[in-house]
Amino acid sequence: MKVLCTNALKAVLSELAPEFERAQGSPLDIAWGSTQTLIDKIGGGEGGDLAILSDEAIDDLIRKGRLAQGSRTDLARSFIGIAVRAGGRKPEIGSAEAFKAALLAARSVCYSRSGISGIYFKGLLERIGLADAIGPKTVLPPTGVAVGEALARGDAEIGVQQISELIPFAGIEVVGPLPPPLQKVSVFSAGLFAAAADPSGAQALVRALTAPATRALYARNGMEPAF
Repeated sequence: MKVLCTNALKAVLSELAPEFERAQGSPLDIAWGSTQTLIDKIGGGEGGDLAILSDEAIDDLIRKGRLAQGSRTDLARSFIGIAVRAGGRKPEIGSAEAFKAALLAARSVCYSRSGISGIYFKGLLERIGLADAIGPKTVLPPTGVAVGEALARGDAEIGVQQISELIPFAGIEVVGPLPPPLQKVSVFSAGLFAAAADPSGAQALVRALTAPATRALYARNGMEPAF
């Protein structure tokens, strides 16, 4: 069974997959990527059995007929957060003003090129009037390198990313979420491909992802269950 899954849910699905594969008796073929990267792949003709993307992306693909009508299932609410290299100074980010001061004081700031958090954060800098100040010290990781990985190896002082994508990386520490006035809460959802070769398997995976026992798994990875 083929699954196209956003990086925001990578930690959750990676932990869940082995038990699911044993129960199903067959391996999962998982393509990971940012939501935008996977949207582009689907737009280019790539298919599968289940897509796990932002709720907006799932709805759009349903409207376009790529995903089955009525198949959207919300999985989790995700928050953008700030991290530093392990042992580094943790800035105060509890208010919008403190967060802005932390960005201005940082030697370098890292965020993703194409992920939901990176796209949002770039727009946020413009909205709060810091685009010009932060631009010269912005670090955009190369394709295939996560913000957490870049931060752990010392490429930047502060990293901005979905908390669920920061938590799995050793060598960094999550400071906390963006303050409420500046936060973007993203909902990630699953949807079955209209031309799925294994719709029953896809439905079984959705059931596993929304089983009561998985609520703690989402919480451990910095998300709130949306079911």
